[in-house]
Amino acid sequence: MVLLCALCLFVYGVTIPSHPKKEAEEKRVYLVHADELWYDRWQNNDAQVLRGKVEFEHDGAHLYCDSANFFEASNSFEAWGHVRMVQGDTLSLTSDYGYYDGNNKSMEAKVFSSDKQVVLRNRATTLYTDTLYFDRLDNMGYYNEGGKLVDKTTTLTSLHGEYHTDTKDAFFTDNVKMVDKKSTLLTDTLAYNTQTKLANILGPSNIYSDKSHIYSELGFYNTDKEQAQLLKRSKLHNDGRTIVGDSIWYDGKAGVSEAFWNVVYEDSVNHNGLLCNYGYYDDLNGYALSTDSAVAIDFSQRDTLYIHADTFKVFTFNINTDSVYREMHAYNKVRAYRKDVQAVCDSMVYVSKDSCLTMYRDPIVWNLNQQLLGEVIQVFMKDSVVDHAHVINQAFSIEDLPEENLYNQVSSKEMFAFFQKGEIHEARAVDNVLVVYYPENESDSTYEGLVNLETSELRMLMEKRKLNSIWTPKAEGVMYPMSQIPPQKRFLEGFNWFDYVRPTSKDDIFVWRPKKPGTEIKAPKRNGLSNTKSKAL
Repeated sequence: MVLLCALCLFVYGVTIPSHPKKEAEEKRVYLVHADELWYDRWQNNDAQVLRGKVEFEHDGAHLYCDSANFFEASNSFEAWGHVRMVQGDTLSLTSDYGYYDGNNKSMEAKVFSSDKQVVLRNRATTLYTDTLYFDRLDNMGYYNEGGKLVDKTTTLTSLHGEYHTDTKDAFFTDNVKMVDKKSTLLTDTLAYNTQTKLANILGPSNIYSDKSHIYSELGFYNTDKEQAQLLKRSKLHNDGRTIVGDSIWYDGKAGVSEAFWNVVYEDSVNHNGLLCNYGYYDDLNGYALSTDSAVAIDFSQRDTLYIHADTFKVFTFNINTDSVYREMHAYNKVRAYRKDVQAVCDSMVYVSKDSCLTMYRDPIVWNLNQQLLGEVIQVFMKDSVVDHAHVINQAFSIEDLPEENLYNQVSSKEMFAFFQKGEIHEARAVDNVLVVYYPENESDSTYEGLVNLETSELRMLMEKRKLNSIWTPKAEGVMYPMSQIPPQKRFLEGFNWFDYVRPTSKDDIFVWRPKKPGTEIKAPKRNGLSNTKSKAL
């Protein structure tokens, strides 16, 4: 892609001719008219002194002035007052003073008043400066003390500049400023073509347009189409959002940008970001896509959350209204890591309207020594903090106890968890509840035995991440002493501790490890939330 971008610059970009300077054919400067003429060898250095409606002709160009000194021996002249050079019907130059060398076909033009400027016109392009050097051999005008180039839509100013009237190429250095219809470009080195409207960025440059800001050190910008191709780790900033990439394509009219390789996206307003090797963003429709090593990052909390998926998509609904909301879809092989929580699933959807994160197809969530799974898991946020969670169908909660091979377990049709200040304070299991639980002796923290029970509903109140109390409406169960626990009672049906699937670091999210064959949740066909994934995505 970088090679392609470089090729585009070569084919479509502005090129400054590097050919050797042409040699002028020996043609004489002719005096066409003057109202007065006299010659004083000693007083005027062999010059013919001309006054009143002076006109010269040289190789297709006509030069006019109020007065002149004509040096016929050196094929040159000096001109004063209303100096004007005309070449064909497309090029003209005006000034207060001019020195023309017929042998080199060059002219130096100046003005003597601060309210006047040398003016070079070439069709729809005009160049203004105090002192201009014009070379007719190379069809080039240049200045070294500040100047301005203006075409139909663009104004360029700089300390040094040159303009080629045949190729329409211009090259500017030192304090360059380009202003067009909607944007301003600031740089120290710029090449621009007034015909193609392409500006080649050749050094550190900043482009400002409405709320957007582009920084680049290499690339091109089309002022007419408002399109930019930016290389060399360029940066695009727009209303609190920043995109950095090895190369960026930006279309200001369409509101579309694409970024390639080592892309870094950051939203400082919503405290999230994205890493990938390809990113696409449609600002007008609020649509975004990222893929190839894509990682979504949330840094709104004390610890950063990293989520990897094959592809991320963002859709915006009711855009430009008070009821705007967004959906983020992540698929496939989703893996998430934060120090205190980890998760895996096939796909997930986040809806900003109700701040709900939904995980589909074999979702598993770990929190410290807790493992939670089901057909679908929903997590509801409030002010970027977990408010409550809902596990739908085949819910299974497991707590890994300090003693080896002991697990507290709860299975049910549905489960709910409620949080306060980011910590769980109540858990509820509903419908076909099965429990394996090891109660502790309060005096020495040893396990008293195993409780195996069945009920229709279970409520557990937590305090500082420890079980405080349990409530059930009616239960049937048995408690076994530790030494008399039947092996088949230690685990509920469907028990699996998926530590080999669990992400262990932010780098481990890229390594997909599926469940062992036969341990996947097999969701029965039914009408409901578990079958909405394909529609949502």
